[in-house]
Amino acid sequence: MNKPVPIIAVDGPSGVGKGTLCQALANHFKWHLLDSGAIYRVLALSAIKQDVALEDESQLVQLALNLPLTFNTDGCEVKVLLNHVDVTKDIRTEQIGGAASKVAAINTVRAALLQRQRDFRQAPGLIADGRDMGSVVFSDAPVKIFLDASAHSRAERRMKQLQDNQNHVKFAQILQEITERDLRDRNRTVAPLKPAIDALIIDTTSLSIQDVFNQSIKYINEKLAL
Repeated sequence: MNKPVPIIAVDGPSGVGKGTLCQALANHFKWHLLDSGAIYRVLALSAIKQDVALEDESQLVQLALNLPLTFNTDGCEVKVLLNHVDVTKDIRTEQIGGAASKVAAINTVRAALLQRQRDFRQAPGLIADGRDMGSVVFSDAPVKIFLDASAHSRAERRMKQLQDNQNHVKFAQILQEITERDLRDRNRTVAPLKPAIDALIIDTTSLSIQDVFNQSIKYINEKLAL
């Protein structure tokens, strides 16, 4: 009997360092990477480009089922393509992040994208980055990690990231947007943001990415007997 392809599921709210950790883990193990948040962000961007209301459930489902999305993993960075156009930077704005959180709260939209996410499970292994990877999408994953941090520290990180990209932003606005997104993600009726029962929880508020990586690797090696 074939052994299932191993999965490391990493969940948590915006700004805790999931993306950085998952990219580092994918490079370390030479496994595939799924950025599930990017899928919802691309869907939100596609809806805005096509003037589809973020409350229009039926049209959003159709967009989700036919989303021309691909990930280009050549090189060190993962590029997100919509209709073969690189939208990696476009989907990282606060506007698209907020819109993605709204469409992700719709049950039928999540159902439409569920199998698409599961199809990323390919040998030799998968690093899955999201909000419900361990609790819903890959509930059988042998390794589940949940990153968390204070909203204040996450807003500081996000502000620095935006400033580095020459964006002029106000801290109070970023903190408010993060707080509102947290409430929406944690309290939605479908696949709410929460740690899986068997997940390792790491508070990254006062940790460097190297600290988080080291803790994660130690845990992964123990769980997978590497």
